Amino acid sequence: MEKVTKRRDYISWDEYFMGVALLSAQRSKDPNTQVGACIVNRDKKIVGVGYNGFPTGCSDDQLPWNREGEFLDTKYPYICHAELNAILNSISRDLKNATIYVALFPCNECAKAIIQAGIREVVYLSDKYRDSNEVKASKIMFAQAGVSLRKMQTGRRQLEIQFNESNV
Repeated sequence: MEKVTKRRDYISWDEYFMGVALLSAQRSKDPNTQVGACIVNRDKKIVGVGYNGFPTGCSDDQLPWNREGEFLDTKYPYICHAELNAILNSISRDLKNATIYVALFPCNECAKAIIQAGIREVVYLSDKYRDSNEVKASKIMFAQAGVSLRKMQTGRRQLEIQFNESNV
């Protein structure tokens, strides 16, 4: 009888949790930027997910999605970022020592919420706004609060999800 061995091409924990963050981002209705976040506790259990969007009860059709213009005519005063939504949507109020996986490096406002929630590690894919004052402020606060930062490293370029019964 031939011995059966486990699969070798399974995804890592980092790939799994970042994959959940990226899948969550697909719920965003923002036409320009889709960001997702996934919070994981020390036991590698997902305790919160979120994506960028307007607050519950606020119309995706009536509020603006513009990136430029008068402040109140843009999305910025209304949008809730993925990190804040993941914290607010968490199934646990105890996020101490958790890790948050995010597609985009957190802004200064989200950094405050991450720090206040007790999250101790940020794993991110993109730091494309690294030269902005918001991200510079985030990094200053994270350093002072002892939150570790880690850029996601993987050899994978993509994961494919198929809604096909024959794959189960």
